Parts: sequence; structure tokens; C-alpha cells
Amino acid sequence: MPKVKFIFLFFCLSHYAFSQDVILNSKEDASSFLGAYFSPFSETIGAGLNNGWYNTAKPHKLGGFDVSLTLNLVSFSEENQYFNVNDLEHFTSQSNETPTIIGSGESTSITYDNGEGILDTLTMAEQDFDIPNVPIPTLNAGIGLIKGTEVNIRYIPAYDFDISFIGEGSIELLGGGLKHDILQWIPLAEKLPFDLSVQAAFSQLKTAFQLESTNVKQDVDIAINTSTYNLIVSKKLAILTAYASMGLNNSSFTFEGNTNIRLGSTNVLEFNVPLNMDFEKQRSFQATTGIRLKLAIFTIHASHTFSDYPTTSAGIGISFR
Repeated sequence: MPKVKFIFLFFCLSHYAFSQDVILNSKEDASSFLGAYFSPFSETIGAGLNNGWYNTAKPHKLGGFDVSLTLNLVSFSEENQYFNVNDLEHFTSQSNETPTIIGSGESTSITYDNGEGILDTLTMAEQDFDIPNVPIPTLNAGIGLIKGTEVNIRYIPAYDFDISFIGEGSIELLGGGLKHDILQWIPLAEKLPFDLSVQAAFSQLKTAFQLESTNVKQDVDIAINTSTYNLIVSKKLAILTAYASMGLNNSSFTFEGNTNIRLGSTNVLEFNVPLNMDFEKQRSFQATTGIRLKLAIFTIHASHTFSDYPTTSAGIGISFR
């Protein structure tokens, strides 16, 4: 009998000593955890991409054009920096605040139930992402077509970056949009002393970077897709144009990584499933107010967007007709 107890004790201690990783074999659990961890990052970028498309409701005349460079400064609140593990099925923790990829905080101990009665404990790494906002630059061009319609494009070819708080990676951006004057279709409305247009646009940003855990660098690819639909009104007074809009923003993202993605510091969470996942679209309403100054063909503009991710934008450009 003592020998049996000794063997059993040896097995338990051996399992404790050598089984460091928490292996996750469920794609559903992987999707819920990675979605909670990465979503604030994609939604922050998405909020920036849905801004900077316009600084007036008036479309260009036929052949008119503009080129503008806008810096969108996206803010995120404390609730965007944390997620509650207890809201996820099969995950529990004594802490209600586990840092997301853009959060700061001490290491969090998390218990995972694999659905077969086996409980494992992992520890998320301590994070120090002490940045209250993220700058998202956009370079746009627009050209006027017939019937009060303007087409807009934005494009950044793939290039490599090395930013201190993010690390090494690559980025690529493509987007397009339309703006259309709707007063022309309303009887007598063309005589109103303001401009009114509808606008729609989409953007896709692809980024690849290395996620580091326990000194292991892992390749991660994220594609962020956004769309925005707005009603814009503006009024020109000499060289100043005041504008405002309200509308709907959408964002979603896909996540790809190799099958040995690991998160945590000790007893790390290892995702032993194919990590090629699509995450559901997030919707939010927004309202924007702004002003543009035009001197000859040169423009300076600034605006603020009220939404789940408030964004302050400022930029310069040239505009003709």
C-alpha cells in the first residue's frame, strides 16, 4: 500500500513539475479568448481608419480634386484596456480585469476548464502599455465626377516598420469611398444655404508583427476591415467651412498565426488549433464636428468624432474646384 501511494504521489508531482503549458484544443475557446484579447486593438485601428475621409459636404465639380494628409488620434478608455475572463466560457479568474493587448496591469492567474473535468491554471504576463491614444495617419485623394459625385481613394503600399512600443512588422492599406450631393434631388433644396451629402467608404489594413511570450517570438497576421456610412452637412463662410456628420461605423478583423501561439508568462496558454479566425463585425454610431480653412488651393482642417473610440483629427492638403 505505501508503495502504491508513493507511485501515485510521484506521478502527481511529475505532472506538476513538467506540465508547464496549458494546452487549448478547442477552436471555440481559442476564438473567444483571442477575440477578447485582440479586439480593442482592431477596433482602435478601425476607428482611426473610419476618419479622415472628408472635411466638407460639398463634392468636387467634374475634374476637381484634392489630396489630404490627416492624423487621427484615437483615444481609448480604461474599459478598452481590460476584459473580464469570467465572461468567457470555460475560463475563470479571481480578477475581473485582465489586460488586453493595449492594456496595462499585473500578471493575472486564470483557470481553464477543457470541458472534460480537467482544470489548468495559466498566468498572463504583466503588461505596461501606458499609451492613452494611438495615432493613425491616412493619405487620401478625391476626384469629382458627374452629378455631384466624388470618388475617394486611400492607399499605402506594403512597407516594413520598427516602432519602439510595437516592434518590427509590416503594414499595407487600401480603401475607397464615394460622396454624393443629395440636395440636387430635392425640389428647391439647391437654394438652401448649406451643402448636404451622403458618404460611404471602406478600408482594409493588413499588418503582420511578432507577438512575444516567454522570450519566444511568434508571427501574427491581422487584417482589419472597416466601413463607414455618414450624412454630412457643411456651411462655407468666406475661407472657413464648418461641417458636421452623423453615421455608422463598422469594423471586423481576421487573425492568423501558427499553431504554437503562446500567451502568458508561466504556465502559458498554448493554442493547439489552426489559428485562422474571422471575428464578428462591431458596430457603433458616431457624430463628428469640424472646421476647414482654405487659402487658395491649400487647406487645413481639424475635427473631433464622438464614438466608443473618440478621435481627434487634424490635417493639411490641397483642393481644386
